[in-house]
Amino acid sequence: MLGYLFDTDHPTFYQHGHPLVSHRLRLQPPATVEISVVTVEEILRGRLARLARGGDGATRIRHYALLEEALVDFAQFPVVSYDQAVEDQFQRIRHIQIGTQDLKIAATALASQLPLVTANRRDFAKVPGLAIEDWSV
Repeated sequence: MLGYLFDTDHPTFYQHGHPLVSHRLRLQPPATVEISVVTVEEILRGRLARLARGGDGATRIRHYALLEEALVDFAQFPVVSYDQAVEDQFQRIRHIQIGTQDLKIAATALASQLPLVTANRRDFAKVPGLAIEDWSV
């Protein structure tokens, strides 16, 4: 069965109720849209950075709610591990001039033989053999 790997932008679009992303996701069979553990890392880093900046009580409450919402959203997607096959792909493509986290996500898609669903065509198009779709347009 064909599946998809979400780049970090698409779970964020989904969390914010992006109509096109939400619609496409509803059309997919269960458990066929996956996220990389690297995406989990990126989202958690963002949520934790907001908490670390502090703020007043209302800000803290809002930031904890965002963290909790991210954890609930993660449960909706199978998480693809960063394993030796991914590391091998990463080593093969690490010379490409895009961000390291994007290279890890691209390597995950390549190793898993999944199309990457991303709005970041500019960077990911530099990765040979990587199939890309954008559900946000």
